[in-house]
Amino acid sequence: MISHPSRHCAVELQALPSRIGQVRRILSAQLRYWHLDPLIDRAALGVTELLTNVHLHAQPDKTCTVEIELLLDRLTVSVRDHDPRLPVVADLGDTEPLATCGRGLAMVAAVSESWGVRSEGESGKVVWFTLPTPAAARPRPAAATRPPRRKVAVPEKAALMFAEVEVRRPEHAPARSAVAG
Repeated sequence: MISHPSRHCAVELQALPSRIGQVRRILSAQLRYWHLDPLIDRAALGVTELLTNVHLHAQPDKTCTVEIELLLDRLTVSVRDHDPRLPVVADLGDTEPLATCGRGLAMVAAVSESWGVRSEGESGKVVWFTLPTPAAARPRPAAATRPPRRKVAVPEKAALMFAEVEVRRPEHAPARSAVAG
């Protein structure tokens, strides 16, 4: 199930490896739609780590809900599962250098502004993290809209100077949604 009220998105899924990739793609597309491209890598890494924890540790089932919410200058990504046991944060000093697990929440902490766990009693828990949004992507109040531009006469010499400037687009520009949002 996917819901899209203005600045909120939720996806319910089984935390299986194949579904984790789908959630990363959904998350990336939603952040592009909201013009938050600079957050995609960190948000995708964080949600991957949280979903991997559900896949590896959650009981009795792997059903969970991923929610992303944009409020003012903060993006919150959360994963709700049905396992009431709270995660144990490993001390990285105690983790073997070649260990393949035990670093997920430390990685979430490293890429996020803040993170935490909220117990929901016997019905489960929510693990979340926040990312600050870039200033350019923050919604502007209606009063801050720019007035229409006036046409200004440009002297011929100045017009020729600007005509000689070559504007190049970066070869690997990030994809943008064609849908205004």
